[in-house]
Amino acid sequence: MKHFNSFACFILYLLFNISCQAQEFSSYQKEIYTEGKDTLAYRILLPENFDPTKKYPVLFFLHGAGERGNDNNSQLTHGGKLFLKPDVRKNFPAIIIFPQCAESSYWSNVVFTPPGEKERFDFQKGGKPTESMHALLGLVDQILKKPYVNLNQVYVGGLSMGGMGTYEILRRKPKTFAAAFSICGGDNVANVEKYKNVPLWIFHGAKDDVVNPAFSKSIANQLKIIGKEVKFTVYPEANHNSWDNALAEPQLLPWLFSHQKIR
Repeated sequence: MKHFNSFACFILYLLFNISCQAQEFSSYQKEIYTEGKDTLAYRILLPENFDPTKKYPVLFFLHGAGERGNDNNSQLTHGGKLFLKPDVRKNFPAIIIFPQCAESSYWSNVVFTPPGEKERFDFQKGGKPTESMHALLGLVDQILKKPYVNLNQVYVGGLSMGGMGTYEILRRKPKTFAAAFSICGGDNVANVEKYKNVPLWIFHGAKDDVVNPAFSKSIANQLKIIGKEVKFTVYPEANHNSWDNALAEPQLLPWLFSHQKIR
């Protein structure tokens, strides 16, 4: 009976936390993008005192592999709280969009190498977008048609699989984004040429044992070689969850939103 009571308390604790999280993220509206065979769930946070006659920046935030699914909630796990902070909402009135990648898909068309290989990821040069990336490309097009979106201030960023997806969408839409950030992601360095004109802030943990920091380093080095804007921050003691450090950077959002496209 004692063990049963402990288990019951544990279940109640989980349900309470899930309920609290749902209430906490209630400001993010639930939406679903559908077009042809494409379907993509997403959450959208509008600025406080939203005025559809005004124009606002828009940021697409791409989650990691652990938040894939169809609950239209898990994608807010990392980063969702940041954009709800009163000072962030006040100082950076923007439209924030968290799409959710399907459980069976990825943002990037990376190929996973067999177990035992030195590297877990084989990033492709070119190639067709994944199912979820294809849907995301359509969602971006749809959002950017809204009259209240400032087309000079469109941004993208993500962590882990979402960091990989950030590079992916940058090379597929290089003229769309004013700036971007990638946390513990990676890409084929040959793709850098396609998004070389997009200002980037790259983050990685030096002790990352999931995604090799060398991926981020090679991208940053290539951008520096060709004289393009890039910021590269390495956290010496961080493992894969370097997003905790990156999203706490006081200059991340000021840096990001300071960039505008020149059209």
